[in-house]
Amino acid sequence: MIRSILGALAAVAVLGCAHAPAQAADPVVRAPAGPVRGQALDGINVFKGIPYAAPPTGWRRWRAPEAVRPWREVRDATQYGPACHQLISRGESIYAGETPPMSEDCLSLNVWAPENAAGAPVFVWIHGGALVNGASSEQAYDGARMAAQGVVFVSINYRLGVLGYLAHPELSAESRRNVSGNYGLLDQIQALRWVKENISAFGGDPGNVTIAGESAGALSVMYLMAAPQARDLFHKAIAQSAYMLSTPELRTNRHGMPPAEAVGMWLQGRLALSNLADLRAMDAQALTEAAAGAGFVPWGTIDGDVLPEQLVTIFDRGEQAPVPILTGFNQGEIRSLRALAPPVPADAATYEAAVRERYGDLADAFLELYPSTDLEEAVLAAPRDALYGWTAERLVRRQTALGQPAYLYFFDHGYPAADEAGLHAFHAAEIPYVFDGRDRTPPRWPAIPDTQAEADLARAMQAYWLSFARDGVPAAPGQPAWAPYGQERNYMGFDQRPQPGQRLMPGMYEVREIEVCRRRATGGTAWSWLVGVAALPVPAAGSGCR
Repeated sequence: MIRSILGALAAVAVLGCAHAPAQAADPVVRAPAGPVRGQALDGINVFKGIPYAAPPTGWRRWRAPEAVRPWREVRDATQYGPACHQLISRGESIYAGETPPMSEDCLSLNVWAPENAAGAPVFVWIHGGALVNGASSEQAYDGARMAAQGVVFVSINYRLGVLGYLAHPELSAESRRNVSGNYGLLDQIQALRWVKENISAFGGDPGNVTIAGESAGALSVMYLMAAPQARDLFHKAIAQSAYMLSTPELRTNRHGMPPAEAVGMWLQGRLALSNLADLRAMDAQALTEAAAGAGFVPWGTIDGDVLPEQLVTIFDRGEQAPVPILTGFNQGEIRSLRALAPPVPADAATYEAAVRERYGDLADAFLELYPSTDLEEAVLAAPRDALYGWTAERLVRRQTALGQPAYLYFFDHGYPAADEAGLHAFHAAEIPYVFDGRDRTPPRWPAIPDTQAEADLARAMQAYWLSFARDGVPAAPGQPAWAPYGQERNYMGFDQRPQPGQRLMPGMYEVREIEVCRRRATGGTAWSWLVGVAALPVPAAGSGCR
């Protein structure tokens, strides 16, 4: 409660300075949403905490976001807006930083634009954090160095956890479309609408918008590609470490997952509440923590409206946004996400017996990919590929089938502090290179050395990413050409330097695709990070799956 009050006071403080006196060099932009005053810093105009939707408080809690009413007075935009409510402590995690002020009035975005920008490409960043944590104000996402390369950079907040993804029968009954859930995703769509309507005032081109994100941000990118309401709001997509898992459906028990509305009723019961009004009456932070403590896990909801079908089905049908994509994953994804890996089996025989019991006719192919000769590596590599590797290759294959340019990468870069901690190329390790923010990492992040080699790799990766945002082709001065995935299955590897290759991890995609196909066909089990010795039995061949 105290933290919630402090977050609310911080939000009031930000609003209270909306009419702060101007400084001579402060840039003022008169956008359709209303005039804002930012800061000029080293050739970049910076605007923070701009509201893109009305506060989702009171009766607006668990409603689709509403566009904020235009304002007339010049609004101060020199401070980040509050973060959306989330769990406060992540322990000793390398991802943990200081908890920012929090509020339900958190639907704001930030803009970094080159001075005198006009018609510049727009790069919209969606933060990660498993849909439970994160904020656009994290120092790792500072957009100044991206904007210095000629793009207008935008970062957004969106509702998280139970406040962002609760489905409930009473909420569905309130909706004109008789659906609920997906509020965090609807926030992202509203932010993109704001960009379309306002970004030209900051020097950006609303006809050249790239959405990008890592982890849950990359999951959000896929949701946006699948969501009809987001169509034509962006023109290219970047998905770093995305995961195309099975997703709860609104009212149907399918793929071994209970209906999302039933989960909402279950949570109401766990919290000993009587109805939706009681849920709305709870303090936002108390509700966030209680829901997480009860075991509520936020996901998108397949509702036939915002998300019409499972992601795998939408991409198989070619119904996703027909846009160029850049996507990939990291060699050591699970090294910093050990909770996603099963315990290392006692010995090779135990491991092989468990795999054969679960994978049946696929066991030989699985064991060839993840052999018992290195058990620790096997239990780390299998969920990495099931979550991130398979998804990345699936995305480039499906966009290629649509006739869209698709670019695959594999980040395998290590440096002393990370490698010594057993975190070689860990989850999100590529972000400081893409942002050229090696000096802006969280406090417990393995320190990146200040060397020319590290600077060169960062410069190359940032150039590839921003070139893709400009014209759909990743290119970097003095670096190898990055060929589209195509029939040759091209990819770009990032180790000590960029190195192109072909046929990344042969067999990895095929084995996982067969497993998922069989689970989809039978409908009884989910496809998730539970693979290898932790997997539910894979259905036998049949139903059109090998």
